[in-house]
Amino acid sequence: MKKKSKIAGLLLLSSLVLTACGTSEVTSQSTDLWEKFVYFFAETIRFLSFNGSTGIGIILFTIIIRTVLLPVFQIQMTSSRKMQEAQPHIKALQAKYPGKDMESRNLLATETQKLYKELGVNPLASFIPLFVQMPVLIALYQALTRVAFLRTGHFLWLNLAETDPYYILPVLAALFTFLSTWLNNKGLAERNGAMTVMTYLMPLMIFWFALTFSSGVALYWTVSNAYQVGQTLVLSNPFKMIAEREAKLNAAREQEEKKKRAFRKAQKKKK
Repeated sequence: MKKKSKIAGLLLLSSLVLTACGTSEVTSQSTDLWEKFVYFFAETIRFLSFNGSTGIGIILFTIIIRTVLLPVFQIQMTSSRKMQEAQPHIKALQAKYPGKDMESRNLLATETQKLYKELGVNPLASFIPLFVQMPVLIALYQALTRVAFLRTGHFLWLNLAETDPYYILPVLAALFTFLSTWLNNKGLAERNGAMTVMTYLMPLMIFWFALTFSSGVALYWTVSNAYQVGQTLVLSNPFKMIAEREAKLNAAREQEEKKKRAFRKAQKKKK
């Protein structure tokens, strides 16, 4: 059942991505349902463009979208964090049931489900936010790339239709992407090599894309990732999580020391 759910989810996501892969111009006369959705986003950005500043419109709309989707992003972050924290326990179960026979696999699956229930982990929970946010984020991105009036105009030193001539936005977009990923991984009890690679690979990818796409898109990436950094620090502060984890470990050690001292006293009295 779960495999079917995952397959259905992947098919839905693939369908969405393929639908949104168009590159033709989107106008008020566009009849495709998806393109109407994209144009609605573009009109909203234009409405928020005070004094005709498309750059301000992009910043405000990105903040509004990120705020509206805040609960969804938070569910995804919490679910991913719980899954990572469950990994040491899962590895212990895999070591306990290393066999490849059907009985060992069934025991491993049963114990894993029991563990998920005890820890409050739902492996599929991280997919649900993805399906909610993907249409919105893709539509916002396409509004910036496929609607003519959002590809024109100036903002600060930027010509929004062209790349940033001073590379300021690509650097900022990469920096905030790195900080966001680093903060998300910082609070985890266990990290693997793939997560470390992504911490450094994602900023490089964003930097490269921001160099080649219009500065309007780079502005969106910069604001969105800066918002993500603030969200993480406020709602899932890794430094606070580390401090709480260390406090629990210290409390456990103190409790263990008390037990040892009580045991030694009891042994002395017997003598």
